[in-house]
Amino acid sequence: METYTSFNSYIEKSIIENWDQDALTDYQGATLQYHDVARVIEKLHIVFEHSGIEKGDKIALCGRNSSHWGVTFLATLTYGAVVVPILHEFTPDQVYNIVNHSEAKLLFVGDVVAPTLDAEAMPALEAIVYLPDFSLLLSRSERITFAREHLNQLFGEKFPKYFRKEHVNYHKDEAEELALLNYTSGTTGFSKGVMLPYRALWGNLDFALTKLGPSVKTGTNMVSILPMAHMYGLAFEFIFPICHGIHIYFLTRLPSPTLIAQAYAEIQPSLVIAVPMIVEKIIRKKVFPKIQNNLMRLLLNMPVVNKKVKQMICEQVYNAFGGKAYEIIVGGAALNQEVEDFLKSIEFPFTVGYGATECAPLISYRDHKEFVAKSCGKAIYNMETKVQSPDPENIPGEILARGTNVMLGYYKNEEATAQALDKDGWYHTGDLGLIDAEGNIFIKGRSKNMLLSANGQNIYPEEIEDKLNSMTMVSESIVVQKDDRLVALVYPDMDEAANLGFTDEDLENIMEQNRQNLNAQLPPFSKISAFKLRKEEFEKTPKKSIKRYLYQNSI
Repeated sequence: METYTSFNSYIEKSIIENWDQDALTDYQGATLQYHDVARVIEKLHIVFEHSGIEKGDKIALCGRNSSHWGVTFLATLTYGAVVVPILHEFTPDQVYNIVNHSEAKLLFVGDVVAPTLDAEAMPALEAIVYLPDFSLLLSRSERITFAREHLNQLFGEKFPKYFRKEHVNYHKDEAEELALLNYTSGTTGFSKGVMLPYRALWGNLDFALTKLGPSVKTGTNMVSILPMAHMYGLAFEFIFPICHGIHIYFLTRLPSPTLIAQAYAEIQPSLVIAVPMIVEKIIRKKVFPKIQNNLMRLLLNMPVVNKKVKQMICEQVYNAFGGKAYEIIVGGAALNQEVEDFLKSIEFPFTVGYGATECAPLISYRDHKEFVAKSCGKAIYNMETKVQSPDPENIPGEILARGTNVMLGYYKNEEATAQALDKDGWYHTGDLGLIDAEGNIFIKGRSKNMLLSANGQNIYPEEIEDKLNSMTMVSESIVVQKDDRLVALVYPDMDEAANLGFTDEDLENIMEQNRQNLNAQLPPFSKISAFKLRKEEFEKTPKKSIKRYLYQNSI
């Protein structure tokens, strides 16, 4: 790629130019300035070097968002190793599967994750490092133990006078070189490790710096709320701001609506990256109650005062996000139509983007000033999109994307790669949509079975069904979504039930126990809220797979 510039050079440049500026803060905790970030990166490089980590080796990272998570991510890339981010909400078995499948040599873990893991289940790891203080929880190598115990001495030997800007010199990456392995789920048999090259990270960063950089100034603040193990939060709440000299605040704990509102008010971010759930909760709890009384309805219906009232409401909503944001970018799931219509009516500065892990993640976006209602923007400048349909403006078809941001494929999974990437380089998203004459994309549904939780987490129903189908008295099942809840439709083993003389009430009690046992094995965002028993088997295709589409609206 002729225009490609080393991705790591952007990190290097930002650290040098913003040397004495604040970089990363654990909310209500310690702050690292850009020179502190550089210093920790160098210390981690020393550990990697003395541990025998080579360029291209995998380093896994599992913990809640924090300054040390961010620095470890940067240290891994700038060393030339491959980052394997793991969602901290995954179960221990899912973490083991990803660590083992990726062949990671080191695992960095946060304080919540650390006590849940058994090192014996990850035999190929050379060390487990505790993120809060970078201490060793496990070492299977004398070299690693020595490097950690003598780290300050080794650092002093490498920089005998003092550590300065001119010492910042990072791995020069190539466009097609593997940078990141991001797993779409944690379970063996369903895990797909998305191989993202440096050019895909660069493509997203270059776009953000070009399109958002002029409006979001260096030295301003941003809040990191979305999990950095997901590409949406990683790309736009961490990579873009750290490469643009922005001060990032990590909430470090479960981001409740109250905590988020408090953080926005105090930090006053210059850009807000959000999933629909955050926006919808703020609107429904803080705004709708104020405007749904009789007096406000009357004022909104009076042309003379309507505009003034809408301006006042818009200001209140804007202040709920800190009052300084250039715009609010919503992504990861569909925005509720009532909320979107309301935001449009008050001329609130929001926009909706579209992407996928396989595109690191951005496919389409439009600035809020150009954003077309109910769309998710148009293909960004280093990507192209099309809809496989005889009439893309009126008949929905699968959305395809091609360009700089597209993955290399799925790690050790040629079959899945061949299904997702065609011979012409088009990534088949599995999403159904339309594209208008201007290039705006309108998502109409999903052709794949993947579900999205209210806060944008990917949910793979087959994984849940696989576990459920092995439980007591379950013959077959499918998981469907009702609003933001997951419901299991279950056809019990009716022959066995008859043999044992079970009543409907007995089956209900058994299924409730199954539900509790199942949820104990699942991360919070994919827990089953209820089940519904069926008297008949599900209808099947000739290949004996359940016709899912018949049951999506059955609850």
